[in-house]
Amino acid sequence: MADITMYSAQGCGYCQSAERLLARKGITQFKKIRVDTEPGVWEAMAEKTGRRTVPQIFIGDIHVGGFDDLNALDKARRLDELLQA
Repeated sequence: MADITMYSAQGCGYCQSAERLLARKGITQFKKIRVDTEPGVWEAMAEKTGRRTVPQIFIGDIHVGGFDDLNALDKARRLDELLQA
């Protein structure tokens, strides 16, 4: 399984949806970085991704994007391939 990192925030519905989608794929352990609890993390995420919304999801070194992007990969049947890398 690929390493997964997700930038998230407390109470974020899209973050919760991303976690549920990953759980359906059998992934319950991944690195979660909270942008709302640690100073400077939000800015670092925005610089790294070019986006200012959460979640921001990485599978390995690939920036997938947010929940809508993750869901689109799943619907296109390309998510499993990334997860197996």
